[in-house]
Amino acid sequence: MSSTWDIRTYQAGDAPAIAAAWTLAAPNDPMTTDRFVKQMLLDRNFDKQGLLVAVQDGRIVGAALGLTRRIAAYGDNLETGHGWIPFFFVAPEARRAGIGRALVTGVLDWLESKEATTTFFSCSTPNYILPGLDKAAYPEADALLTGLGFTTLYEAVAMDRWLGDYIMPESIRARIAALREEGYTIGEATAEDLPDLIELATTSFEPDWGRAIRESYLGGLPPERIMMVRDPDGEALGWAMHGTYEAVIDRFGPFGVVTKRRGTGLGEILLHLTLERMRALGAHNAWFLWTGADSPAGHLYLKTGFRITRTFAVLKRTIDK
Repeated sequence: MSSTWDIRTYQAGDAPAIAAAWTLAAPNDPMTTDRFVKQMLLDRNFDKQGLLVAVQDGRIVGAALGLTRRIAAYGDNLETGHGWIPFFFVAPEARRAGIGRALVTGVLDWLESKEATTTFFSCSTPNYILPGLDKAAYPEADALLTGLGFTTLYEAVAMDRWLGDYIMPESIRARIAALREEGYTIGEATAEDLPDLIELATTSFEPDWGRAIRESYLGGLPPERIMMVRDPDGEALGWAMHGTYEAVIDRFGPFGVVTKRRGTGLGEILLHLTLERMRALGAHNAWFLWTGADSPAGHLYLKTGFRITRTFAVLKRTIDK
């Protein structure tokens, strides 16, 4: 193929070709046109000037996206000075011609024009595909980003559990029964629980979790996919859910227990209640994209039969101005 290529900004009609080239370039993470439109082009922070496309011999062979906050995740904090690159790729037949470097440096220049001095190669809420870079799957991308000054900020792991053999342990059932006798409310959430749950998720965990709960319910998520715990006084202590993101029934999360009640077994109860419900609804697996392998949650997942399937690096690059 000719080495003649050009970089331009996104144009209407590019999405099918971008999705097709993405699938060739990143076979571990194939893309569809509809998903690309929903997750990227309709992101509240999307600016088409930040989506660069590589064209070679009339064909789209690569792309890279930069994002800055146009709408705050919570309150009025636009995280000025921060930028994100959630993805870049080059189709295999077009590599080693400088296209990847041109795409990423072009996006970095655009982010700098938006006053971003710190750029993360990572997801940007509310929409994202992957937490960061799977270095094992994409070593060429790792080498390019490292050469451009990105360093690993931390790692996240994805986990998966087959549900074909899942049965709730009797010890968990006994613990649930005992807590109910004490006056705890444990089980399926109702629509009227959602304001308290959204407030809990937003203020005690991640603002984006509150948004995700609200939007998934408004989009048709049944409350039966949310398990919740309240103490005898009615205080919301935690929850676990599935099907929140992109309506994927076997995608677990988000999941959390308030700090003052961690280590008491409530998280384990919520996890098991949700896995049981997932199996009842026909899910064959439970999976999620993001936790710390050595975190308390990570240890709980491993204890419950999850296995690590992928490791992602969240990368960071800072420039002095």
